[in-house]
Amino acid sequence: MRLGRALRTLERRSPPRRRLTLDPVSFPHRYKHPRDVEVAGLLAALLAYGRADLFRPKIHLLLRGMGRSPAAFVRRLTPGRARSLLSGFVYRFNVGADVAVLLLGMGRMLRQTGSLEAGFRHGLDAHPTDLHAALATFVAALRDVDVAAVERVLGPVRGLGHLLPVPLGPGAAKRLHLYLRWMVRGPDGVDLGIWKSIPPAALLVPLDTHVARLSWRLGLTRRRTLGWRTAEEVTENLRRIDAADPVRFDFVLCHHGMSGACPPRARPELCRVCALHSECRVGQRLTRLPPPLEVRRRAHPVR
Repeated sequence: MRLGRALRTLERRSPPRRRLTLDPVSFPHRYKHPRDVEVAGLLAALLAYGRADLFRPKIHLLLRGMGRSPAAFVRRLTPGRARSLLSGFVYRFNVGADVAVLLLGMGRMLRQTGSLEAGFRHGLDAHPTDLHAALATFVAALRDVDVAAVERVLGPVRGLGHLLPVPLGPGAAKRLHLYLRWMVRGPDGVDLGIWKSIPPAALLVPLDTHVARLSWRLGLTRRRTLGWRTAEEVTENLRRIDAADPVRFDFVLCHHGMSGACPPRARPELCRVCALHSECRVGQRLTRLPPPLEVRRRAHPVR
């Protein structure tokens, strides 16, 4: 209960909408139609790694090249048509061929199921109590395209396993959970809430370095690794605060770390004014320490 009050205080002091334009969720907010929202959202979420000032221009250029309706663009896309958008594209681990597979996979899913929500529901219906298996099924379906045809046009894929990991593995799958949060929660000014068939209670926290650091300091986990089991432990403890919406505070926690208000090396002057201070094991320890002794220069005696 105390932690819940502290998190709500943080939410009031740092309203999420203030930092919306700095977050990749701002990209799907550009669109009104649900199909455009989910296509733009998945592209933005999967490329949202590294520094925001580097990935944001890349996502912006791709979406601009896809026109007014990203959903219509991917439905019509072929490997040949992908050349004009993706030839020469590079962002860290990923090249144009990787992104082409993603876009072609989304187009195929839209044509077959009508929406990306329906494509994800297919995996969730097959694995109703196993979110990991449901996400793995979703990612495998997105990758079920003719990769050889893509490579003939755009060259070899390079970071496809990073963009769409198959098998999903034991990692936290942060960007996939981020996408689910955007689509399922809300609408609340940050998350868009267009996937009505999935309850927010089913979500897992999108665990990145910022959320993991704050979660450890707040006692939400004892684990130090960025893995699926850590995300489950953090979510289970957040569920004790809000069972119906356990990932409600993910945005404010993440941006509390990103903004520098809770840096990797904790600083007493920041801890003392932090809304989470009363529940933070690191902040409590730092602010209990005595202040450093002043070093006084002794005057030399006059000879």
